[in-house]
Amino acid sequence: MPCSGSSALAAERWNKPAGAPCVIVSSRLSPGPALLFVKTSQGKEEGRRFYACSACRDRKDCNFFQWEDEKVSEARLAAREEYNRNHQPTFTHRQNVERYKNFVLLPLSKRRFCQDCQQLLLPAEWEKHSNHRLLCDISTAQLKSPSQFLYPLENKKTNAQYLFADRSCQFLLNLLIDLGFRRVLSVGTPRLHEMIQSKASQEEDFRVRSLLLDIDFRYSQFYTEDEFCHYNMFNHYFFGGEAARETCRKFLYEDNGERVIMVADPPFGGLVEALASSFKKLMAMWKETGKEGQDNKEMPMFWIFPYFFESRILDFFPSFSMMDYQVDYDNHALYKHGKTGRRQSPVRIFTNLTPSIIVLPVEEGYRFCTLCQRYVSSGNQHCEMCNSCTSKDGRRWKHCVLCKKCVKPSWFHCNNCNCCALPNHSCEKTDSGCFVCGKAGHKRSACPSLSRTRTAFQDDKKKGQKTSKKVKMGICKRSAMKRTIFSGKKMKNKKKKT
Repeated sequence: MPCSGSSALAAERWNKPAGAPCVIVSSRLSPGPALLFVKTSQGKEEGRRFYACSACRDRKDCNFFQWEDEKVSEARLAAREEYNRNHQPTFTHRQNVERYKNFVLLPLSKRRFCQDCQQLLLPAEWEKHSNHRLLCDISTAQLKSPSQFLYPLENKKTNAQYLFADRSCQFLLNLLIDLGFRRVLSVGTPRLHEMIQSKASQEEDFRVRSLLLDIDFRYSQFYTEDEFCHYNMFNHYFFGGEAARETCRKFLYEDNGERVIMVADPPFGGLVEALASSFKKLMAMWKETGKEGQDNKEMPMFWIFPYFFESRILDFFPSFSMMDYQVDYDNHALYKHGKTGRRQSPVRIFTNLTPSIIVLPVEEGYRFCTLCQRYVSSGNQHCEMCNSCTSKDGRRWKHCVLCKKCVKPSWFHCNNCNCCALPNHSCEKTDSGCFVCGKAGHKRSACPSLSRTRTAFQDDKKKGQKTSKKVKMGICKRSAMKRTIFSGKKMKNKKKKT
């Protein structure tokens, strides 16, 4: 995920400005091009722009940082290139494909996987990994489902690799087939990709194909260059260069009526603006295929993300709508099916397809609302005042006449705040709107009170400087007095001794 675009650090806030990312780092294991951010302070109109890692929010994982106007020395450039060379993967994608061909020819007793190095081993390499944890007798079924024995990358500030549960994965695949899609661009969805690949190898009449785009290079050990592209979805970077781009372009070409859909499951801490930019570029690649009638259309897409990002996603994709289906994950403690109340999975499907054609499973409690013309959860009741099914989290929401909208069942109207909130909330003004004045409806750069704030800030600064000077002078005077008194006492003591 990219460096945070909304996290606060002391009195400063970090935001990604408009502007193209710049290629700063480009090794196979580095995240590729850096993103351009701006560092601003409260009350200041201008900020300082800098480049930072597109995929890591923690400097421990990637310490790359460079001011936009900074002149980089030759020594620093050389050190960076040396670092990139030392962090190359052991094998290229093409070499991994050849190794896989040799691996599947081995008898079951000689198929080993190093859990420490996360690598398939050939017999000649066993000795080097003799002290490592090994997984032996790797079956063909296991090779078809690598996500089952590859360790998930669960660093929330870097990869946050959570994998679909079988229930959600099977639902998505059945839905795609029912909707008539035969090609799936799987962006960050390795489990959906491997389910499609597995069925294609087992069933002769199965016609769905998938191309996996993922930043996890370990999958290059199991898939050919036509099945997997090493890709960073935060900066639209193909690590395989133009060859990988061409593979993606060919896959997006709708030949013989094989409709294409993109299914993306980004890390939930990712910057929505960066993700939207990449997804729009993938949609533009789809348009480049030159099919008649595609110029005025959007590439069909499922963006899987928590419901509380709805407004941000709709800012970039106004044609999208959110489905009520709760997507759950195998290796996440909370995002699992069957839990109730606040424990339900908050992950939903955002799509540009017509909501009425997205059929949700009735056996799981979903029903069709004839007024909204879409499937909703059982607890999502239609509000006559709002004229829609308003619940976002699966619980039945209630309408507030004063707020003129439906709110969560645990919220109550606060006369001090003039809005609904939790009963034990603080009535103090929160920093939910403009960074300068705190009001909603505008950004920091367009704040009408910015000049007044800046003037007040400068006045306060001057007052602070004057005060600090007075304090310093006072401290100096007191120190001088103390030294005089102390020296006087010394003289008196000396006289007494003599």
